[in-house]
Amino acid sequence: MIAAVLFITFAVLLLIGTPIAVCLGVSSVAAMLVQGIGHPLNTIMSSLPQLFSASTSKFVLLAIPFFILAGNIMEKAQISAKLIHLAETCVGHLKGGLAIVCVIVACFFAAISGSGPATVAALGLILIPGMIRSGYSPAFSAALMGSAGAIGVIIPPSITFVVYGSIADVSIGSLFKAGVLPGLIMGAALIIAALFVGRKYDLVSLPKASGKERWQAFKDAFWGLLMPVIILGGIYGGIFTPTEAAAVAVVYGLVVGVFIYRTIHFKELWAIIIDSASTTATVMFITACAGLFAYVLTRARLDVAISGALESITGGSTIVFFIIVNIILLIAGCFLDSTSALYIFVPLFVPVAEALGINLVHLGVVMIVNLAIGLYTPPVGVNLYVACGVANVNLKQISKAVVPLLIASIAVLLLITYVPGISTIFVS
Repeated sequence: MIAAVLFITFAVLLLIGTPIAVCLGVSSVAAMLVQGIGHPLNTIMSSLPQLFSASTSKFVLLAIPFFILAGNIMEKAQISAKLIHLAETCVGHLKGGLAIVCVIVACFFAAISGSGPATVAALGLILIPGMIRSGYSPAFSAALMGSAGAIGVIIPPSITFVVYGSIADVSIGSLFKAGVLPGLIMGAALIIAALFVGRKYDLVSLPKASGKERWQAFKDAFWGLLMPVIILGGIYGGIFTPTEAAAVAVVYGLVVGVFIYRTIHFKELWAIIIDSASTTATVMFITACAGLFAYVLTRARLDVAISGALESITGGSTIVFFIIVNIILLIAGCFLDSTSALYIFVPLFVPVAEALGINLVHLGVVMIVNLAIGLYTPPVGVNLYVACGVANVNLKQISKAVVPLLIASIAVLLLITYVPGISTIFVS
């Protein structure tokens, strides 16, 4: 009965276009009311504040607002334009060079923003018009930017990895290490797909840059390139925790933006803080409601029942388990944001993975890559909508153009899924 109320209410609200956080929260409260029939209403509802607080008060989640703030600061510091110029001087002269630039810069910017939609918004305004001028169609230019921007949730520091680590009780540092190689492989696959598609276009390349121009571009972008080195080097070197690294990133971004590049003025800081607080509030509201949903699943023992059913279906086979995981998450990623999906599915998948002897770091990477692909999978891929707005194309056009990129991405997903060493090679 409780399961029916929970899932039916969630599905109905989702189908009528209710925001995902509200779907999770309202369906959870409805299930709690059914479960508490016969008890005073204030007794049932009195636990809500504690549950919301417990979901959002974890120390590791403190990294989220700091990484969001750091990403906004570096975006306002115009580091994206400097990274694009550097990549253009290095590979812009090649046929399809701007497509390569798009993916390379997305990988670099991913290590600064940690967010897929933020990467698309920051880079798309410059790169999409540039790709169109070079000969790519507007639809494919937007599709490539949307898919490349999704690398932002795979390459560390990734907010999504922080959420997974907090739910599954896995080291954030280990997850960050595990995300590097899969993110780079995903980027390489997108470049290959873009070059393959580019064969049918009459592409125009940029003039080859001189060594002096490349050196100047490198010097201009140096301080931006140094940011992920400091963050990841500090984490991997044991100098600070991921949460402390996020705070260091904020301070470093302020120093670079205010004193080195001088592109941020002190009067702009308040607007940056407000924007970051708004984004953080959105993430934390989703986290609180998703935590409540997970609590109801646990309280009603639905997680145990579903995990038991999964374990029975897999028959002890990791191959079958990962097939199920990939199918579920590829579908869920089309409709759910990453945070909500993780709170719903991590409690279901982790017990089965542990029973099968699967490394939880590897499971985390597989789940994050699935959800990253969901960012540019129709009909609800968030990155596609952001890219559509920049390129002025409709969803039908971009959905057709993104197909070869999805094929390349799913091939990488299968490789990462069934070759665990790709994720765990840097994890001790």
